[in-house]
Amino acid sequence: MHARVRGTDAPCSRCQSTSARVHGRYLRRLSDAAVSGTRVVIELLVRRFRCLNDACPAVTFAEQVTGLTSPHARYTPLMRGTLTSIALALAGRAGSRLAVALGAPAAKDTLLRLLRAFPEEPVGQVRVLGVDDFALRKGDSYATVLVDLGRRRPVDVLPGRDAEPLATWLLDHPEVEIICRDRAGAYAEGARTGAPQAVQVADAWHLWKNVGEAVEKTVAAHYTCVRAVFEKLPVPEPTTAPTGDDGPLAASIGTLDVCGRERRLVVRTRERFALVQDLLHDGASLESICHRLQLDRSTVRRFARATSIDELLVKTINRSTILDAHRPHLHQRWNEGCHDTAQLHREITALGFTGGIQTVRRYLRNFAPSASTPAPRPAPRPRRVVRWIMTNPGNLPDADALSLKEIRVGCPELDAVTDHVRDFAEMMRDLRGDQLPQWMERVEQDPLPALRSLVNGLRRDQDAVVAGLSSPWSSGQVEGQNTRVKLLKRAGYGRANFDLLRKRILHRT
Repeated sequence: MHARVRGTDAPCSRCQSTSARVHGRYLRRLSDAAVSGTRVVIELLVRRFRCLNDACPAVTFAEQVTGLTSPHARYTPLMRGTLTSIALALAGRAGSRLAVALGAPAAKDTLLRLLRAFPEEPVGQVRVLGVDDFALRKGDSYATVLVDLGRRRPVDVLPGRDAEPLATWLLDHPEVEIICRDRAGAYAEGARTGAPQAVQVADAWHLWKNVGEAVEKTVAAHYTCVRAVFEKLPVPEPTTAPTGDDGPLAASIGTLDVCGRERRLVVRTRERFALVQDLLHDGASLESICHRLQLDRSTVRRFARATSIDELLVKTINRSTILDAHRPHLHQRWNEGCHDTAQLHREITALGFTGGIQTVRRYLRNFAPSASTPAPRPAPRPRRVVRWIMTNPGNLPDADALSLKEIRVGCPELDAVTDHVRDFAEMMRDLRGDQLPQWMERVEQDPLPALRSLVNGLRRDQDAVVAGLSSPWSSGQVEGQNTRVKLLKRAGYGRANFDLLRKRILHRT
């Protein structure tokens, strides 16, 4: 695209005095935003004027077009803004690839130069400040991000995670009233030095994390008790067989199959009895019930006249078998301690039983205990026990709640830990930080070294902990910004210097 300037004069870039005396002309090339993915280059014929002000240090100057050119620029303002946005989002190599795809090619170094030249926004008034650290290179170098929790945006990034940079920043911002931080001692010292007027708030999530670490140490120290609870074999049920055929076990013999489930005949009888009774209640006649259920009239009449399901099942329960005459002998020998099915079969065969051993085995399965010794239950891993203790009792599944109850019964120390954890959770949920001193006194009365160590740490930072358990402010926003920072750092493939990473953290929304 070719263009030229039609004005008669132009202001000097130094003294702003106008001049109409043309010194010369030259062709200027400006990259503009792409049109339909096609690169656009503006070839602008500009003039150079001679400055008529003798006091001006500039002898000549080039004319500028408002909104199109700026001194020494090779991009239009629209193109510069587009490339700067790409640099803020993707930085070097990735941004360069996107720019080429959009029809606005730019080298990675150009994008980084535009990113460094991007002006910073003023910090403004910060009332509630969030502080947290993140790793530039894990285990080697770190930085600190400061977040305005009121406006929900980062306001500065400081090198290192020491007290001095934070204190220096806070001295320049005396308007800070609340500082949310983790349990790091350096940030506590920096906040005391730089903003003694501010209230320090220890983050509730970090407090809960400290409690969880103490619980994990306690569970590990008493894991022997947990194993003892779960390795204890269940108490076997009495194995005495009924002496007659009228006991409760005799009823189950006729209604259960070899697997201990209700026989299909029993299930079908229950279903038909319920259907017939429902239809009779609705006013249906016996004839209509026969047609609807496809049953014989005598069967429907029997179901209709029965007052309960037990009347119908009595024939099934008391059905005679070839084993009936030998049941007393089987019961007597079972109560004497003979549980060998083959031996019992041989004995009743000698008494005239003509059936096979499977008939005897099926009969004894209904009340005989398992011949094998039950295996002990596997003990849960320590982390799982910690999760049970740290979870709201109302959210625990019944099986986990029962297991935790058994552990509490078998280990007084873990029982005390569970009570302390639930008291702390209730205090944190209801924002009752004033109850913290009483909670710490109760903990110190129990022989729990890990929790006592936690209490000692809380006492050193008690004011901030009480504020963290009483205030609705927390470092949740800061943790979210920290996650975004890690994404930006990895998107730069770890090659961005601190100044570039800081620019992207502060300006990318």
